[in-house]
Amino acid sequence: MREVMTKSMARNIFYGGSLFFILIFVGLTIQSHFYITGTSTTAAELTPDVAAGKRLWEKHACVNCHTILGEGAYFAPEVGNVMTRWGVAPGDHVAAAEALKAWMEAQPSGIEGRRQMPNFGLTDEEYRQIAEFLLWTDQIRTQDWPPNDAG
Repeated sequence: MREVMTKSMARNIFYGGSLFFILIFVGLTIQSHFYITGTSTTAAELTPDVAAGKRLWEKHACVNCHTILGEGAYFAPEVGNVMTRWGVAPGDHVAAAEALKAWMEAQPSGIEGRRQMPNFGLTDEEYRQIAEFLLWTDQIRTQDWPPNDAG
């Protein structure tokens, strides 16, 4: 082997390496598509109420305090599995809305030095929509995330 690399050798290494890694990227992309299909959110039906709840989640910037499925701030509790923690059955939409409304209306507590949740003044319809969104996130197969019930 030569001690000096020529321009043509460098060009061939560049093109060969680029082609190699492009093929690996395409292969992994295809593999991940087939791996993810049918294993994630497909079991949870996306309804207009779930979408409206997600929009409310974004409008009120809930992610600035809460985490959802591990994403967001760590100031307040994880809410991706909150319905399971509260003991709400997966299909019990009325109980989910009532539990969420009762919990949120109990906040803020006004205790000095305690983390405070703002009162957003939500309507019953908005509580129901956010509860639908949280029920939906609770049904996502997350491959055992969060690692414990508390999030």
